[in-house]
Amino acid sequence: MQSTIWSYGCNPQEIHTMIGKLRLSVAMGDYDRTRPLLDGQVQIDGADPVYMTLSPEEMFFRAFRYQDFDISELSFSSYAVKTADGSCPYIAVPVFLSRAFRHTSIYVRTDRIERPEDLRGKRIGLPEYQLTANVWARAVLEDDFGLKPSDVKWVRGGIDEPGRPEKIKLDLPSDIQLEAAPEGDTISAMLDRGDIDGFMAPRPPGCAATNPNVGWLFRDPTAAAKDYYRRTRVFPIMHVVGIRKTLVEAHPWLPAAVLKAFTEAKRVALARLSDTSATKVTLPFVEEQLKAARELMGDDHWSYGIDANRDTLETFLRHHHSQGLSKRRLSIEDVFHPATFETAKI
Repeated sequence: MQSTIWSYGCNPQEIHTMIGKLRLSVAMGDYDRTRPLLDGQVQIDGADPVYMTLSPEEMFFRAFRYQDFDISELSFSSYAVKTADGSCPYIAVPVFLSRAFRHTSIYVRTDRIERPEDLRGKRIGLPEYQLTANVWARAVLEDDFGLKPSDVKWVRGGIDEPGRPEKIKLDLPSDIQLEAAPEGDTISAMLDRGDIDGFMAPRPPGCAATNPNVGWLFRDPTAAAKDYYRRTRVFPIMHVVGIRKTLVEAHPWLPAAVLKAFTEAKRVALARLSDTSATKVTLPFVEEQLKAARELMGDDHWSYGIDANRDTLETFLRHHHSQGLSKRRLSIEDVFHPATFETAKI
């Protein structure tokens, strides 16, 4: 046996270390804040991960339909739907790989819609009713402009490809008017023709690049988002990281180890971004944007953990329930593994 080990270039201690680590499949996006994990600079304690960088649509579909991954980036909304009805195979840790102000997610026919209030009684297309981006966009419309989900008619379909289904089954309140786009049609094409008045999704409609009468509802979405943050202190959370519950039951140390690793990876990413000797992203004015974000939101402007995000989490869970997506009002304690509520400090 020893000769076999040495023939592969490993000594017995190295073989023991490899065998002793937990082999894990991990699905996540390819972001600056995950790259230190992908390149091996940051390790998950006790784990030997196999990373897959996938699009959100593929990750979420495979995670919730087939539980393909041991650890996966998850739609916060889909996770909340499944957690509220007791059928979620994952337990989350407070790692928020995707965050975005969703004022950019609402497009309209600018030749007929001038203000958010003009959407009352109109038809808005969306790819899935329960998408996290749409929960947040509806929250903005309701909290700031009094436009409730029941005040509009919703049309569901693929953005630029027909036939997209809801990835999880929904049982919406009776006052929500939701219909399917015509077979073979897309919501981008419907917006282009004027068959619908608005569009709500995390990706833009294809027609926005070609139709001069299609544009953002909030003409200056950055200014609108900054005003929203100043008033609410809410930076919307899109995605959480989930761990298969059966794994956590067998290895209770895993949630804290995952939170620790992803937090360290984000720290490394921000340190790299702050190194202005050579810009790390292919975009001008990065230094100015980073300075503006810190002035508005503080040094830890992309925070993980419970305490720094309690208001944002409570706002999301309240709207998720009021929009009829979670059948019971989830608490923060329902959503995250208890081992991740406190972390060690020196």
